[in-house]
Order: sequence, then C-alpha cells, then structure tokens
Amino acid sequence: MGNRWLPPLKVVLTLMAVLVFLGYLAVYVIYAAALFRWPFDYDQGEGFELYDAILYSQGEWPYRDNATYPFYASNYPPLFHLLIVPLLPIFGPRLIAGRLISFTATLITAATIGWMVHREAEEADLSPLYVHVLPALSGLAFLSANIVYQIGPLCRLHTTMVMFETLSVAAIAGFQHPQHGRRNLLLGLLFLLCAGYTKQLAVFTVAATLGFVLLRDIRKALLAGTALAVVAGGIFLLIDRATAGQWTLNIIHANVNEFDYRQTLVFLRQWLRLHPVLILLAAGLLVYELYWDRLSAYAIWFVFAVGMGLLSGKWGAGPAYFTTSIAAACVMAGRALIRLGKNLPHRWPRWRGAISLLVPLLFLVQAPFTLHLPTEGPVFGPLARALGVADQSVRGDCTTFAYYDSGGYTQLGHLLTPQDYEAGERILAYVRASDGPPFSEEAAFSLLAGQPVVTNPTQLLNLYKNGLLDTSEIIRRIEAEEFGVVVFRAQFYPQPVLEAIGQHYRPVEHVCMNGFYYHILLPNRLLGQDSSAPSTPLR
Repeated sequence: MGNRWLPPLKVVLTLMAVLVFLGYLAVYVIYAAALFRWPFDYDQGEGFELYDAILYSQGEWPYRDNATYPFYASNYPPLFHLLIVPLLPIFGPRLIAGRLISFTATLITAATIGWMVHREAEEADLSPLYVHVLPALSGLAFLSANIVYQIGPLCRLHTTMVMFETLSVAAIAGFQHPQHGRRNLLLGLLFLLCAGYTKQLAVFTVAATLGFVLLRDIRKALLAGTALAVVAGGIFLLIDRATAGQWTLNIIHANVNEFDYRQTLVFLRQWLRLHPVLILLAAGLLVYELYWDRLSAYAIWFVFAVGMGLLSGKWGAGPAYFTTSIAAACVMAGRALIRLGKNLPHRWPRWRGAISLLVPLLFLVQAPFTLHLPTEGPVFGPLARALGVADQSVRGDCTTFAYYDSGGYTQLGHLLTPQDYEAGERILAYVRASDGPPFSEEAAFSLLAGQPVVTNPTQLLNLYKNGLLDTSEIIRRIEAEEFGVVVFRAQFYPQPVLEAIGQHYRPVEHVCMNGFYYHILLPNRLLGQDSSAPSTPLR
C-alpha cells in the first residue's frame, strides 16, 4: 500500500474511533438521565447514602449504636454525603442529588485522564493525533467501561473516591516540577485526604502515590506521609470522640468481612476479558519502565489499583473494586501509545505513517469488548439488531431487561419501564399507609413517604457476623409488631431478625420492580393471624 493512502485512512479510522466512543458516551448520558428521573433505589444502598446526607444536613452523625432504635448507622466516611448536602435544598430528599454528584465525578475522572495523557503528549512534541485525539479517546475509554457505566450515575460513593484518587495521581506525578512542585504535592495530599474520607479503599492509592514520592525523594516522602497521617488521624480521632466510639465500630470493625477467592477470580477474569487492549498496553509499559526506564507514578498506581480489585472477593464487594484500575489502565494505555509514537518511527522510519494508525486501530479493537446498550426503541432496537445482540437481553429475577452487556449478567445498566414506575408506586402506597415505622430494606421508600428510616440491613448483618451486634431490642420490637410494614428485597439481615419477622409478619404481595421481587409483609395483628404459627423468611 502506498503512503498516499495512509493520511486518508488515518482520518477515516480516527473518525470511526471517536464516533464509537462518543456513541458509548451517548448511551451513558441516556442511562444517567433515566436514573435522575427514577425516585426509588436502583441499587440497594442508594437510599442509605442519601439518608446519611440528610442526617448531616440536620447536624447529626450517621455513626450510631446499631442495637438501639432506629438500628441505623453508616459504614462509610462522610465526604460524599457532605457533598450532597448543598443539593438537598434544591432537590429535597431525593436520590437525584447524590446521582448528580457521582455522574459528575465520572466526567471529571475522564477529563483528568485525558489531561494526564495530553500533558505527556505535549512534552513528547508529537502530532495533533497524540496531543488531542489520543487524550480524548483515553478519557472516553474510561466512560465506556461496563462497570463505570453501570455505577457511574448511582447515589453511591465509589466513583467519587475514584475521582479524588485520579486527581491525586495527576497532581503528585508532577511533584518535582521546578516551579509548581510544592503546589502539586500539597494538592495531591489534599486529594488523597478527600479520597480516604470518601471511602476507605483509597488507602491503596495513598500507598501508591507516597511510594512514588519515596522512590524519587525520601525526605519529601517522609514529610508528606507524616503530614497526611497527622491530619487524617486527627480527623479520625475527632469524629470517633464525637460519636462515642461508634465511628471506629462502624467504619473499621463492621467492614471486616469474610473473603471468597473464587469471587475475586470471577471479577478478575471479567476485568481481563472486558479491557484486554488497555490492560496489555498498560502492562507492557509497566514492564518497560521496570526494566529499561524509571517507574512512573502511573505505573505504581496501576499495580496498586489492581491490588485493590483483588479485594473484590470480600462479602459485600463487587466488580466496582476494579474501577480505579480501569482509570489507571486508561492513563497507562495512552502513555504507552505516546511512547510507541515517539520511539518506533526512529527505529523504523519507513513505517512512520503506518505507526500512526496504531492509535485509532487499537481503540477500535478495544471498543467491542465493552459493548453495552439497550436493545429496544427506535434507535437502539435497529442498532442492537445490526450488532447481533437484540436477542441477548439479560434476565432478572422476575423479568427480562431490554439491555445487552458484554460483561454478562448484571443487576445494573438497563433502563426503567412504565411497569417499574407502577410497581414502585404500589410499594410506596404500603409504606405511606403504614400505621407504624416501616421496616424497609431500601430507604428511598421511607424517605419518599416521609417515614423514619429504620435499619441499615447490610451493616447490621456485618456487625452480627463479627459478634458486635445485640439484636435483643430489634427483635423485641418485631415481636411487639411495632413496624407497620416490612419491605424485603434481598433479606440481608441477621438470621434471628429474619426468624422473628417470619413469626410475626405475613407476606401479602410480591411486586416485581427493576427485575427483582419485592416482598411486602404486614403484621399478624392486622391480618388476624396467630403469631405462634410457624413461618419462615422469604428466600
């Protein structure tokens, strides 16, 4: 092929790559907009995150004694919830406040990834393809990742942690800048503090960035590490004292869960299967830096981020633990292509034009691995048929999602239907009519009905498994049938609590919403039944 064909071919491939990843972005925005309108929990736990913000807005701590009414406490640090507080006067006690924060966090993360790649491409004095297009594709690749798409617009704090982690790496990577080095280091430490007080998992990025500083400047590493430890530790002790020790109990002890290595292997294989091009480029650059160059902050971060993902086998964890590694892989992949674009033409000058095709080609190869989209509608229906995935929708517990995801089965990612809205309103009617506090496994129903939020089920279960929860008071209230309605979805409660509910409450309806059965139970006193009659929890 003559060289005269290379420029137009490069333009065509580049346009194709950009359009494909902009298409992923469009799917993401449509999904996010749908969730902004959805008033109920889409992912179990969203409502509790919102309730934490409401407690902060009322000047109260969410770190409480789980053994006393309302048997509620948070197991996460406060920053994400504090970010929601200013939005509550605008949106009220609705999940859109937290979902906007999370969605914006993913956009900032993608922009930061692009900026890091752009900064390095400019320093390498490469063509506009590397300076402008490659950074954009690197950032868009993050947003195209299945798990980022799925959890990005949720009222959950994980993506906000990833945002602060990415910002910290971007800053600390330039801590030796002759003019702005001190500023960069201080900014990086601030972002690390923010990441850690968003979610505890950020400790991996703290170790990675401080490890990088240690390799380059031992004195600054010791000073930075000491300063961060003093500030973070001081905040920790102040909160623990203000909550009479409930902070430590709920943040540390309640998160010591059993580990299943088989679950880790499942999520690790999924991560490898979904991002092969990004991971190979990142791993290749890591090996190159390890043996022929100096380890960069990004390479060390990538290694530690993968280590974070390996904790996904912990009970209550999931594939979201690999989100940070996806961000790190996108940065490393962009840097690897910059390195190839800079070095290969000098080694093989005759292939200079062909080498520039690597950028769009490799992103086009990567794109199909993360395919996800709705499979119905005037646009998505024909597109799904053209891609051959129209008949591969995901089956939930009680319905089929009109959605395809190359990652396999997922509880998240599909769009809501009119039937989902009707089901949500039906469940909400039970909660509104309750003649006592609702015992709901999802907090959004209670918040929308103006009822008190009672229990945080997974937190109670974690504490119970660790021998740190006295269930006598909650069981006493259940036996007295003080709760006007019980709403189950997954029944993530301690076994004695489930058994007490099974003896004193009876199912009256099973409602299919968002792919799951929601079980509505009313007290025996309302149904005229004998509490001594045996019953078992729903499973």
